[in-house]
Amino acid sequence: MAQLTAALAKRALRQFGSPERAVGVARFFKTGKGEYGEGDVFLGCTVPECRLVAKEFRALPLAEVDKLVTSRIHEERLVGLIIMVSQFERSSDEAVRRKVFQLYRKRMAFVNNWDLVDGSASYIVGAWLADKPRGLLDTLAKSKSLWDRRIAMVATFHFIRNGESDDAIRIAGLLVNDRHDLIHKAVGWMLREVEKRASAEALEKFLRRHAATMPRTMLRYAIERLTPAQREMWMGMAVAGKVPARARSLSR
Repeated sequence: MAQLTAALAKRALRQFGSPERAVGVARFFKTGKGEYGEGDVFLGCTVPECRLVAKEFRALPLAEVDKLVTSRIHEERLVGLIIMVSQFERSSDEAVRRKVFQLYRKRMAFVNNWDLVDGSASYIVGAWLADKPRGLLDTLAKSKSLWDRRIAMVATFHFIRNGESDDAIRIAGLLVNDRHDLIHKAVGWMLREVEKRASAEALEKFLRRHAATMPRTMLRYAIERLTPAQREMWMGMAVAGKVPARARSLSR
């Protein structure tokens, strides 16, 4: 059996590439000048195809995984991150998990589009911090990097899935006035998940404080699961710019 290498993984991935698809995908991920994905390069592989290659190379040595994660090719970075998530989740060895987390932390500059963040941040960063101090999230939330800030927010999904809302609410508070649409969507998404999986009361408290001024996209995402009457109420607050003293509760 041949030794697994990044070069072999890249070769396997290129078998699925489609130049025609790559054009559309590059447009979808905003790679034009001045856009958030400026300069990113795509092969035109689908996510299922990337996952298939990642499964084949899930035992790839971490030093070789690093070569994928630092690639200029988007799908190669995606495959590397999928492998890292797999190795982190499949190992019960704290030392192995630490090495995966440390590599992720070192290479965050390459986790530089929303699909890369969303498929890895909660599974590696959130999971690593589960039994540790979580100040790293605050540091990332205050970063000038759009992707660091999104990592901070999405990483809290690990805690939300376990019924915890405090970290998500804290990081959402740090990012509630962020100017980037991708942060608005991430914060709103996590707030929606807080209501769904952890605490409707925590979402209500957050909305009472911020609904009148938070970005509309963020608010729409956050209240997506509420009743039509509740959504109308919170959106009305955004229009009016204030929270009525007798606003109806989220409790149904």
